[in-house]
Amino acid sequence: MAKGSDAPVHGSERRRLRSDALANQERVLAAAVTAILREGRQVPMATIAADAGVGIGTLYRRYPSREALLGALTLRAFRLVLECAKDAEDLDGPGLTALSSFLDCVISHRDELVLPLHGGPHPADPDTLAVRSHVHQALRRLLDRGCRDGSIRADATTQDIIVLGAMLAQHPPNNPYWDQASRRLKAIFLDGLASSRATPLPGTSA
Repeated sequence: MAKGSDAPVHGSERRRLRSDALANQERVLAAAVTAILREGRQVPMATIAADAGVGIGTLYRRYPSREALLGALTLRAFRLVLECAKDAEDLDGPGLTALSSFLDCVISHRDELVLPLHGGPHPADPDTLAVRSHVHQALRRLLDRGCRDGSIRADATTQDIIVLGAMLAQHPPNNPYWDQASRRLKAIFLDGLASSRATPLPGTSA
């Protein structure tokens, strides 16, 4: 009976520990992204640990090598991009408008993204490959939607969008105006991507 009465407490404690562990993992990954974008892929692991407020031993227990850490950052980045794609799919309106929203979302997350086109590792593990595939599928659906409603030209490809998104999500050093520049470049690209039947988006040329 005593054991049964303890079970809910133990379960609650386990949930708290899992929640704490996930929060610590996210803090480490967020610190790692910031450090890598600031100093490059060869930033010392000790610097990342210090930025995250954990010991170097704790960092290595979770990520035994730099490659393991970079792989985790790439998976995290693809998950963020997938969230952007899903949010765009949920929007009403023409495909071109949804695609514009997707790119805005990617730009807003640029300080959190370590992707292959940013110098991150090429994904090899099943989880990352699966998320990347879901991103490609979502973008294909957005393009197909735009082709059907006449807002996007028929020859646009998912690779076009992936390359553009990665480029716009870069953060060139010593360029405080990149946010404005990236959104201007987005508008110019979407103007070229639009079907001749499309109504121009706000901020693009007629």
